[in-house]
Amino acid sequence: MLFAVWMYARRTGREFMSVVDFVAPLIPPGLFFGRIGNFINGELWGAPTTLPWAMEFPDGGPFPRHPSQLYEAALEGVALFAAVWWFSGRKRPVGAVSGLFGVLYAVFRFAVEFVREPDPQLGYLAFGWLTMGQVLCLPLFGVGLWLLLRDRGAAESPPSAT
Repeated sequence: MLFAVWMYARRTGREFMSVVDFVAPLIPPGLFFGRIGNFINGELWGAPTTLPWAMEFPDGGPFPRHPSQLYEAALEGVALFAAVWWFSGRKRPVGAVSGLFGVLYAVFRFAVEFVREPDPQLGYLAFGWLTMGQVLCLPLFGVGLWLLLRDRGAAESPPSAT
């Protein structure tokens, strides 16, 4: 996808990171609907729990489990969209919207991984709690933080509707 964005930016004479910033708020709705699809399909369920909103999934065994797909839909879809959409409408440096997306997505995904069932072929990678999903969040968090904090000079205004 980034290659397509790069090609578009190049052909239209726009800066790559400005286009990525424009697209960033459009990604969380796709994440939301993807997680709702995971929930409807009864896949990627959470770890067993005794919480009152726990659910039994058809292929999840006889144990009530966290509906982690709904947690992710709420965080990676609704909360991430709201934060990135709000931030994209403010005066900010180029790349900051993408940086905020990366940081928040990584934090939300890392947090939900604590209540998700790890991939059966991988299990926990270290410490009895670290999953592959959490490991993969670390570089995204780092790049997002770098995009947010790097010195870019003057701030860019939000793109106009025209």
